[in-house]
Amino acid sequence: MNKSDLILKLQDRNDFLSKKDIEDSLNTLIDYISYSLSKNARIEIRGFGSFSVRKRKKRLARNPRSGKSISVPEKYHPYFRSSKALKEALKK
Repeated sequence: MNKSDLILKLQDRNDFLSKKDIEDSLNTLIDYISYSLSKNARIEIRGFGSFSVRKRKKRLARNPRSGKSISVPEKYHPYFRSSKALKEALKK
């Protein structure tokens, strides 16, 4: 499911909201999560999961074409941890 599919599903379940309102709300949510993660904040949605930022350490890697070792600098990446409730729902 992609973003436009999600918007259509939400519109089917909430016929009193326009597609534009749903799209704006979803964009606002995504923008806020992105902004919060850029500030290294943790976002928790109870019953769903939490978003946070993790740091990958500096490491050596190999260039597949030349075979030479290259240094990959440390970098930050988004991380999602699902809640127990979500994990249980997926088991069913």
